[in-house]
Amino acid sequence: MNRDTPPTRPDAVASSADDAGATAVISHRVRHDRQADYERWMAEIAPLSKAAPGHLDWHVIRPIPGLTEMFTVIIRFDTCDHLQAWMASADRKRLIEAVAPLLESGDDFFIRSGLDFWFTPAGARAKLPVRWKQALVTWSAIYPLVLLVPLLVAPVLRALGLAGHPPLTMLAVTGIVVSLMVYVVMPRYTRLLRRWLFA
Repeated sequence: MNRDTPPTRPDAVASSADDAGATAVISHRVRHDRQADYERWMAEIAPLSKAAPGHLDWHVIRPIPGLTEMFTVIIRFDTCDHLQAWMASADRKRLIEAVAPLLESGDDFFIRSGLDFWFTPAGARAKLPVRWKQALVTWSAIYPLVLLVPLLVAPVLRALGLAGHPPLTMLAVTGIVVSLMVYVVMPRYTRLLRRWLFA
């Protein structure tokens, strides 16, 4: 959804003086015959996002051929203010308008605060690991989940008579992936890798 002002949907997070960072999860259902165009569009918007004040990370979860048509982009900023400034920026508004013909539905996103909580296990000797280690650990955790979760979700939706609804499938898939990352995988994974992360 295009916005002239910072996101104010109910799950958007207001910034505060002790802001711990923020993450936006952006979902775009791309027309099956326009994915190459969408990749070119991402090559245009990514450098602008990465150059925005406070930008930290950019990850893309691409569709699984024959199962989904959804691109999920996860961007992380050091503060909610910086993230919301990018989401409401003229550059992003212009590019969202440009990509609209490639999408089956709108520019769907939600924002969460606190971007580094799973990289600060108890007893850590440093406040945060270096960014390339954060990126590598996050990628290595997300990759198997985005491969396996859709394979598990699809049969359940079929059994419930809800198959053939890609937005519903992606809602379930992304919800399960995010929940597993936050509550199950990352707390244990970062504990396992703590010595290497903070070396």
